[in-house]
Amino acid sequence: MRRWFSPPKTTAGLGLAAISYVAVDYLRHLSPTWHERLQPALWSILALIAITRVPFYKHWSSEFRAAIPFVASMLFMLACLLFRGSLCALCHCCSWPRLAQGNKDNYSAFRSLVAINVYGIHDWLGNVSSDASPLPDTGQWLLLSLNEKLPETLVEILRARIIGLHHFLMLFMMLAFSVLFNSVEAPGLGLGARYMFTMAIGRLLRAITFVSTILPSARPWCAATRFRVPAYPHHWAQKYYVPYASDPNAIRQIINQDIAYADTGEYLGDYQPDWGSMNFLINFLRPTPGEGASWSSLLKKAGGGCNDLIYSGHMLVAVLTAMAWTEAYGGYSSAFIWLLVMHSAQREIRERHHYSVDCVVAIYVGILLWKMTGFIWPVKDSMRSRRLAKLDRIQGKLIQAAKDSDMDEVRELLKEVELGTQESQNKGQSKYLWLFSCATIFSALTIVLLAFTLTSDG
Repeated sequence: MRRWFSPPKTTAGLGLAAISYVAVDYLRHLSPTWHERLQPALWSILALIAITRVPFYKHWSSEFRAAIPFVASMLFMLACLLFRGSLCALCHCCSWPRLAQGNKDNYSAFRSLVAINVYGIHDWLGNVSSDASPLPDTGQWLLLSLNEKLPETLVEILRARIIGLHHFLMLFMMLAFSVLFNSVEAPGLGLGARYMFTMAIGRLLRAITFVSTILPSARPWCAATRFRVPAYPHHWAQKYYVPYASDPNAIRQIINQDIAYADTGEYLGDYQPDWGSMNFLINFLRPTPGEGASWSSLLKKAGGGCNDLIYSGHMLVAVLTAMAWTEAYGGYSSAFIWLLVMHSAQREIRERHHYSVDCVVAIYVGILLWKMTGFIWPVKDSMRSRRLAKLDRIQGKLIQAAKDSDMDEVRELLKEVELGTQESQNKGQSKYLWLFSCATIFSALTIVLLAFTLTSDG
């Protein structure tokens, strides 16, 4: 009976819109002039089409009920980010380009460590020299070997920057807006709540994972070219890591004693600028005299770190978008989204933004987390009791129409059930629902416009 009441779904419109968006955005690499013309035109057309559908959307009451879970999911995601920041604060102490007093063996042993500052900006990494070796990665080796065996055209396609993080976020926004066209089961805010809630859990688990063990960068030159860091490690690393970094006997002894036994002498302190109430950031950002005038400029300069963070946050977003698309819309377009996910994964590995393990873990973590949060959306059988009550009242008419093979009457009776349910649901709320719908569409389009503007350069 459930399918009788489900609105007919558009079979190709959303998929074509997704392909058009990705294709037009890729024009930035092929023809920047055409890209500047077509991209605003495409988004304007999509926005206007969505706005024209607002008065005809019949599920605003469902959206209203989903608003609270949506806001709660957003707050939960913010809380997870704050928790992530607190974990990062526990692991801020491992950044240095070289020892002030130490030998090359010590430096080689501890070069993989990194300082991670608060609020998700993973700062200065220990891989500050071009001779710092990244971890061996069989996935990177495989891609290099395939470059020698695959046709050159295919290799160029694999190298092409077709899809990025902002694309997956915008594709999800398109998916959520498609409820206006009955392409996706309502409520769209429920789908958004599940997306954010799942992403929050993923970010939380990711923070716990990458803080637990700090991995060397796959791009060992990164920190040397981006950051100025003190020429010695943080005092935590000076005490708990450096004396035991390269000597097997020292490592064996600290295992047996289970206590930091080496006399490290007087710790080398960091530069201490006067940042007023923001002085607590000094321990995380570790400024140098040449860049310590402003904490805000230093935060902006960080813009993400160089060390490897297991698992890939980019791939987590990509997988969650693909899972949402597959469950909500399906069809061949979902296969297209998954191809984009795979393309993005191999590029992350090929360009050494991540190790293969980061992408592999992100894929199965994203899939499992999405499966675990199915209780949020879709809201199965939310109106089942109302529909069953209505069906009980027209059961005799429905049976008689079926016996008479009067399919038109059957359709009219089923339509009456659907409309009657919506009317009882919306009764006495039309004014408030109209205000809610206007506020929702305005807020959503504003977010999309900001996202479009901020990511217009890729």
